[in-house]
Amino acid sequence: MLDVKSIDVFYGASRALSEVSVSAEAGKVTCILGRNGVGKTSLIRAISGLQTTASGAVFFDGEDITKLSTAERARKGIALVPQGRDIFATLTVEENLKTGYACLPRAARHIPDEIFELFPVLKNMLARRGGDLSGGQQQQLSIARALVTRPRLLLLDEPTEGIQPSIIKDIERVIALLRDRGGMAIVLVEQYFEFAKRLADNFVILNRGKTVLAGDRKALLDDGVRAHLTV
Repeated sequence: MLDVKSIDVFYGASRALSEVSVSAEAGKVTCILGRNGVGKTSLIRAISGLQTTASGAVFFDGEDITKLSTAERARKGIALVPQGRDIFATLTVEENLKTGYACLPRAARHIPDEIFELFPVLKNMLARRGGDLSGGQQQQLSIARALVTRPRLLLLDEPTEGIQPSIIKDIERVIALLRDRGGMAIVLVEQYFEFAKRLADNFVILNRGKTVLAGDRKALLDDGVRAHLTV
């Protein structure tokens, strides 16, 4: 479904990614791991179209989407849950969810009942402003907003950051459910190793913008992997 081939990303003269490749399949979670500042968010932004790639290519369902805008990628079924959540503080929960309509055809512009099955807490908060929610509730709202777009590829950038343990468990449950349905590919950027270990089918570890280790779930369970993640 997703095939990122040897991409380079620069910020001015600074190289953020160097010949990084990653793939993601429907029904599986691919985890992007690494310390702070190694290029994980740059990779997610390149996949979603928020960051230009200097070389290499991004393929989705066999189509080269490297030059497509973020909006065009969203219409093809790519959704991003950004680091920091980026919910609209002055909009209500319902209005935040409806911002996901932008990439949908008119007939599909409704909030699926499943959203409230996955995140029951949001159903009773539709009229509350996004800025009045707790950090964990905002993270659930950010994921729900992405799911409103009916994505086939879901990009999650550190969804456990600053979140209380009970909400982390809820988010883990939702990701596992979406994966197990088999119709969606998931790319998960994460620093919380135990969370990633429980969900990952495949993984890529970055260091200084380069891939230093990649493999499947069995390799991720190797104690040697942790050496690339510790400070």
